[in-house]
Amino acid sequence: MSASTWTTVLDVLAALCLLGGSLLAFSAGVGLLRFPDLLARMHTAAKPQVLGLVLLMLGLGLRLRDGHVLWMLVLVVLFQMLTSPVAAHMVSRAGYRTGKVRNELLVVDELTRDMEAADRAERE
Repeated sequence: MSASTWTTVLDVLAALCLLGGSLLAFSAGVGLLRFPDLLARMHTAAKPQVLGLVLLMLGLGLRLRDGHVLWMLVLVVLFQMLTSPVAAHMVSRAGYRTGKVRNELLVVDELTRDMEAADRAERE
């Protein structure tokens, strides 16, 4: 294949990644507005948003094809993957402890069990 054919293939892949990432980021925003409770909103803020960002950065890397830019995009993805799940977890725990979580929607509630066990152990 010629160089122009590879360029076209990479541009089409970049466009698909950018479109997919945009759709995932959009669905994360819609989920934040539409989901009924804190835990569901935190899930939609963490999962599709991170995958959408990864696809956007992949599409951008495929389109720009510059070594310096690629390393910057890798760092952006790495930091996002490290911070977003931790932030969502901490916000969810804070919401749980302050009573913002609807307990009737929980299928398994391990945190209450663990907190009660810790309280019993502290009193003994």
